[in-house]
Amino acid sequence: MSKLEFWFDFGSPNAYFVHKVLPEIEERLGVEFQRKPALLGGLFKSTGNQAPWMAFAGIPAKMEYMRKEIMRFVRHHGVTDFKMNPHFPINTLLVMRGAVAAHEKGELPAYMDCIMAAQWEQEKDTGNPEVVMEVLAAAGFDAAYYQEKVQDPDIKAGLATFTQEAIDLGLFGMPTMVVGDEIFFGKDSLAAMEKEIELSS
Repeated sequence: MSKLEFWFDFGSPNAYFVHKVLPEIEERLGVEFQRKPALLGGLFKSTGNQAPWMAFAGIPAKMEYMRKEIMRFVRHHGVTDFKMNPHFPINTLLVMRGAVAAHEKGELPAYMDCIMAAQWEQEKDTGNPEVVMEVLAAAGFDAAYYQEKVQDPDIKAGLATFTQEAIDLGLFGMPTMVVGDEIFFGKDSLAAMEKEIELSS
């Protein structure tokens, strides 16, 4: 199977949705995506892109459509635990550095489960270091390890490297899935992504 990657930033609710439904797709198709963190703010700065809530703030009908689109997705996929975080938008630099540390430690999938749930189900302020360490400790992670690692220059450089890799691939937002040389942006591209995987199998 060709390259399969799921690029994410915890700050995107749509990345949460893909995180929730991708395992079922992987099981059904017999494939496995590599999870890769990249800082959404870095992509925006590099490409001139904006978050939808900023880009469409002056278009009430568009904002209402996006809300309805989310609710349709939630109903269709049975994502019943989703809550729009009252702290949104959240600075995700800390938890994204943590994702690089988790990747290094070999526990990125479990870390993603924990932080995605904290941010998009439990309404936690994951931009607050104390809250993040409490969440990690409660989930059984070595919070001291992460508290140290998020300040490690090598981890900071690692996140920058991942982000630059995403930029070099032509990514401009999150979530983005990569299948071989093709990129699929957003939760609404999942059907087309599945078709690409089937065609390349």
